[in-house]
Amino acid sequence: MLRYLNQRSSNIRQLSTSARLLDSYQTQASAPGQSKGGVNGGRQNSSIRKTAPLVRINNQFKTFKPITPSLRHVRVPLTDTANAGPFKPLTIAKRKNGGRNDTGRVVSRHIGGGHKRRLRTLDFDRMEGGVKTVVRIEYDPNRSAHIALLRSADTTANNDKSAWSYIVAPKNVKQGDQVQSFRTLSEHGINKLTAAASLGDFSGDVLSQAGEEETKATQNTQNSPSKVSSLDLGLLRMITVRPGNVLPLRLIPVGTLVHCIGLKIGGKGLLCRSAGSYGQVIALHSGPGSRYAQIRLQSGEVRLVLMECCATIGVVSNEHHHLKSLGKAGRSRWLGRRPSVRGVAMNTVDHPLGGGRGKSKGDKDPRSPWGLLSKGKRTRRPKDKHGNKYVVRQRVRVRGRK
Repeated sequence: MLRYLNQRSSNIRQLSTSARLLDSYQTQASAPGQSKGGVNGGRQNSSIRKTAPLVRINNQFKTFKPITPSLRHVRVPLTDTANAGPFKPLTIAKRKNGGRNDTGRVVSRHIGGGHKRRLRTLDFDRMEGGVKTVVRIEYDPNRSAHIALLRSADTTANNDKSAWSYIVAPKNVKQGDQVQSFRTLSEHGINKLTAAASLGDFSGDVLSQAGEEETKATQNTQNSPSKVSSLDLGLLRMITVRPGNVLPLRLIPVGTLVHCIGLKIGGKGLLCRSAGSYGQVIALHSGPGSRYAQIRLQSGEVRLVLMECCATIGVVSNEHHHLKSLGKAGRSRWLGRRPSVRGVAMNTVDHPLGGGRGKSKGDKDPRSPWGLLSKGKRTRRPKDKHGNKYVVRQRVRVRGRK
């Protein structure tokens, strides 16, 4: 009996010690403002202890304590996106087909399942002027970059769809910031902005008035370069070259990083729209008859773009997207990706590299399941024998090939 009582008292001491350790761990891991005492608080803390893993956060990524095997290799970039869901009036339904065509046959492998999605309609044109406020930064499942929900500052109607828009979120743009489009900036708007800059007036009223002048600009004014002095041009760039603003290339200083670069006058942004992508303005030809600016892309390619085309200032957000780790196969299925089987693991009738004794593919070149060579294929159109005439310098290819 005495031995039983001693063993029971030691077990109680061990349980109390482990409970104190768990309480101290929860106190360190819990967010500020959570209840730490009382009956309800204790129950809440114990439930959180069982469900919320320890999160390790460094400057770029967030990892988890491996309380389950699926959390051991998870690595997620740090983001400040909102979890309230999309703005429904700016979305449309996405109908999935599982990689099948109208006859039900698989035409695209490794596609199927996944969480339901809605397509966000983004404004790549940015034709509307005026000051717009960033309401929130959102996650978009249909692209690698984050998106920013904008609301026009000169309207009071929350239910008006025209007052809201989505854009690709630039890096370091956060909730409450103001962005503006100067793509149709007229001569009168330039004079108004430079006059305000010379007086030190950078208020939103001046920017909104200049935006009203932008919307009244004609197509001829838009296509003709403005004759601006170097002092006025410097003042203009000081108040307009900010992340998220849209400007014609002729008004962007050399060395500026841009994204959503247009290729046609009055066209939408086409280049550098994925996460972390950008182009750099390296030259502006200001001589007589010169109409092009030189843009250097991340691949090393330098190409000519009309100076009247527009681009957005800054780098696309979520630059560490390519370094994340899903951690488990189920997370790929959530994204709509089905498993991929290697050709050497198949039978001979299923793949040119399949079959054989052992795991060797033999002296065979990599091929598709239908026998076509799968590597080394040209990715540019062979329409122009001498290449794209707008490309000044070709991108660096593997083994120095051009």
